[in-house]
Amino acid sequence: MLLSRPECIFLKSAFLLATIALGVSEAQTAETQTAETRADNFKPNIVIILADDLGYADLGCYGGKIATPHLDGLANQGMRFTDAHSSSSVCTPTRYGLLTGRYNWRSKLKRGVLGGLSPRLIEPGRMTLASMLQQQGYHTACIGKWHLGMNWTLLPGKQVTELGIETPPQAFSVDYTQPHTGGPNSVGFDYYYGISASLDMVPYTFIENDRVTVRPTETKRFPMMAGRDDGGQTREGPAAPQFEAADVLPELARASCAYIDRRATDARRGQPFLLYVPLASPHTPILPTGEWRGKSGMNPYADFVMQSDAAVGDILASLERNGLSEETLVIFTSDNGCSPQAKFAELAEHGHTPSGPFRGHKADLFEGGHRVPFIVRWPGQVPAAKESSQLVCQTDILATVAEVTGFSIPDAAGEDSFSFLSTLVGPGEAGGQAGANRDHLVSHSINGSFAIRRGPWKLLLCSDSGGWSAPRPGTPQAKRLPPLQLYHLEQDPGEQQNLAPQEPKRVSELVELLERVAAEGRSTPGTPQENHGEVEIFSNPRAADPRTANPRAAD
Repeated sequence: MLLSRPECIFLKSAFLLATIALGVSEAQTAETQTAETRADNFKPNIVIILADDLGYADLGCYGGKIATPHLDGLANQGMRFTDAHSSSSVCTPTRYGLLTGRYNWRSKLKRGVLGGLSPRLIEPGRMTLASMLQQQGYHTACIGKWHLGMNWTLLPGKQVTELGIETPPQAFSVDYTQPHTGGPNSVGFDYYYGISASLDMVPYTFIENDRVTVRPTETKRFPMMAGRDDGGQTREGPAAPQFEAADVLPELARASCAYIDRRATDARRGQPFLLYVPLASPHTPILPTGEWRGKSGMNPYADFVMQSDAAVGDILASLERNGLSEETLVIFTSDNGCSPQAKFAELAEHGHTPSGPFRGHKADLFEGGHRVPFIVRWPGQVPAAKESSQLVCQTDILATVAEVTGFSIPDAAGEDSFSFLSTLVGPGEAGGQAGANRDHLVSHSINGSFAIRRGPWKLLLCSDSGGWSAPRPGTPQAKRLPPLQLYHLEQDPGEQQNLAPQEPKRVSELVELLERVAAEGRSTPGTPQENHGEVEIFSNPRAADPRTANPRAAD
């Protein structure tokens, strides 16, 4: 736990009395002084676990019907947020926002996701959560799904898509005998082990630091859902001979626990660690191992959620086994809402709805696309069994951790990161600053559509979902709807009643706020920064500027 100043003074006095009473040697006194220094400069270990495609209400503690005892227990030991969001409703952009504290749409990726062979997305020189903690003496590790690009060595005459998923012929473009650059090690992680992107993307092999652990010399693909023929298969491509998609979740849990075991001694001696665990589950392919199949009594997706919960339980048990639970800040969340690959109709037969009371799902601008579970445990600092309705975004993790560790964020970093430490510990406690919380949020969908939120009001700058749910972009249904959508989330959490026609002034105010946030290159106080390329908030062809009589032209 983070020690207060009086606790530090008490600790020093206790050491001094023990030294006098026992007549310890000079060497023992020196050891005492080292302990005193650790007390004065204590920084917690930090574990961030990011589930993949887990819905807001997939957990029992969020009202779900799937058994998730470990995550429910985590929430009971800490704080559960009910208004937390990913910066995007899909994988790659969310990961960019979490690690950089910057909205994903400020990068060169304006829509969609990267593939497993795409080059690095995070800009050279940009501070990340990992590099920030590395500067402060932390050992930093990422174990799991990266999905932010790696600069692979390509075979002669071959190429890969830079800002999208590789085409089937491009799947065989890489020389896997060579190391890659631009991966996790290049943005502040001392150690990396995992897979390059989603588990339905090539290559199917584990990567340790800058090399594959086993060359992918075979060609494989996997079923999208265990025991089913109605879900299709993953992309076909290079695979290590022994690689099986169903082994990835238990392997990532094993590797995470092994890392904690390796770092425990150094952590107790004063070198804390950051462990970032971006799981590849319960994203497709939905492949629970044999012992978990059928356990939910619902379908394989629910089984996979249960197995993911157990993997989190293994990581938490590793902290406990090594005596590190009290000294570790743990954050659990999901990268976006649940995918329709989970088979919503089957789950509904058992009374389970992954998005809970919210509309939409993965890829959408509606709340179900980006409102996510968010749990924080920090024994002795964050009260147990608490719930918070404070608006937070995963970009805020960087500023919160910076405040916890006493780090001053440079002006050209964390441009969209607001510390929520005062929500966790209260103003004035452990450095918590009153009034630092965010009061607005920009959301982004898979096709690049924008939404802006302030208080209970949310404006979607499109007539459709921006993603995969109805009304889908470009459909006749979407074209018949008003070009803007305004919802009062407190009165209408399901986003059913569009109030834009009745609230033109509020619409204009929210558009102006979004334009300012986009133009200034930041939403936090500070010197304006540059975005990577133009940010067009009216990217949807039918989104109209409410201050003019005519719709904006298409891109």
